[in-house]
Amino acid sequence: MNMRIIETDADVAADAAALCGICPRMKVAYAETGALPLRRRPDGFAQLLSAIVSQQVSVASASAIWARMEAAGLTAPAPVLIAGEDGLRAAGLSRQKIRYAQELARADIDYDALHSAPDAEVLKTLTAVPGIGTWTAEIYAMFSLGRADVFAHGDLALQEAARILYDLPERPNERAMRAMAADWSPYRSVAARLLWAYYRVAKQREGIR
Repeated sequence: MNMRIIETDADVAADAAALCGICPRMKVAYAETGALPLRRRPDGFAQLLSAIVSQQVSVASASAIWARMEAAGLTAPAPVLIAGEDGLRAAGLSRQKIRYAQELARADIDYDALHSAPDAEVLKTLTAVPGIGTWTAEIYAMFSLGRADVFAHGDLALQEAARILYDLPERPNERAMRAMAADWSPYRSVAARLLWAYYRVAKQREGIR
């Protein structure tokens, strides 16, 4: 299986150049954003648990809760299960997030196997766990696994950036965004990076943490 992985800034730059070659609008956006960030992140249980912790709370709150989780050693499956509801609640997790954390710990995901799994299988495996939605799975595939042709179609910042860049009458919904993104294959992960960067330029605020 020929699977391209984005590992370096040079990989991002190469895909950005290729993307600009197939889409004049992307070339315009790239001229405004300049070099795009690599955004590679660690992979594994802790990264997904951190994503769950970050859901529907501010960046500051998420950082504070995660710091307590790390201090308590609650960043691996066994400690999470041993801690139980009381231990997770003491770290700051809501009832719903306690359930999600425990479900993730019980899921017994083979994180090493995900490195060589097809994109669709990665997304299917992750979204089978309660608390991990499509967006979280796509972000994990892009930034923790370095997949080169994944896109977060439901991301509001990406949708808004696409609306502005392509001068659309309204923000494209997830289905419309999926159709648009198909034209950017096999460079969709860098297309996402470029649109997030363009969102920052157009809106003067970050679209992704």
